[in-house]
Amino acid sequence: MPCIGPDGNPTVTGKKVLSALKAGKSTPEAVAEESGVALFRVRSGLRSLVQAGMAELSQDGSYKITEKGDALLF
Repeated sequence: MPCIGPDGNPTVTGKKVLSALKAGKSTPEAVAEESGVALFRVRSGLRSLVQAGMAELSQDGSYKITEKGDALLF
């Protein structure tokens, strides 16, 4: 299940990943545990969310939700 739908909005899986980021989880492993999404899906989803501007990857390898991602959660 992709994290970004054809309309450019986050899918149900994408929203779970974004919600985990909003809750302060910053590694793929922590996001997977928090969201209940398989780790391989979280990793590919995070790449898609970063490309879409809904999440960002820091120099230290951690992820965080962006304002755009936060606005699309609801």
